Order: sequence, then structure tokens, then C-alpha cells
Amino acid sequence: MSHEGCSGSFENGKQVVDKVRQMGFDKQPMPVPLIKKCSKCGEKFEMLNFEGKCPKCNMVYGVTPCHAFNPNNIMPAGINY
Repeated sequence: MSHEGCSGSFENGKQVVDKVRQMGFDKQPMPVPLIKKCSKCGEKFEMLNFEGKCPKCNMVYGVTPCHAFNPNNIMPAGINY
């Protein structure tokens, strides 16, 4: 995968999480933490880093730094992905 900057588009959350991990941003804090409602179990949790996990069901989520200002851009990658 090449670095498309902010114009890159992703088909699914696995691609987002893979990209964030590849770029070394998975453990970096988000500019503004966001509240995300889990698409699997409905639990609300705070996304503190560009990769996060629902504390109730372990669904992994990712968002790229360019898109980290809108909770709608946070995409699910899979349970314990």
C-alpha cells in the first residue's frame, strides 16, 4: 500500500487498521478523543488512539489521522483484529 495522504480511500476497517499500523500511528493519541458507539454490541467507548477496541466485545476500530475528527470515519476491523 502506498501513502495516499488524505485522499486515500479504504473499502473496510481492516484496510484502515492495517494502514494505521503500517504508518506507526496505531498507538498514537488522536488529536481529539472521540466517543464511538460499537457497531457490534452498541457499547459507547472513547477512542483515544488511531486504533481502539471496544471494551465490551473487543471489536477493533481504526481511523486515519486525516479523518480523525469525525466519529463516522472510525471503521470496524473485526473482533480482536
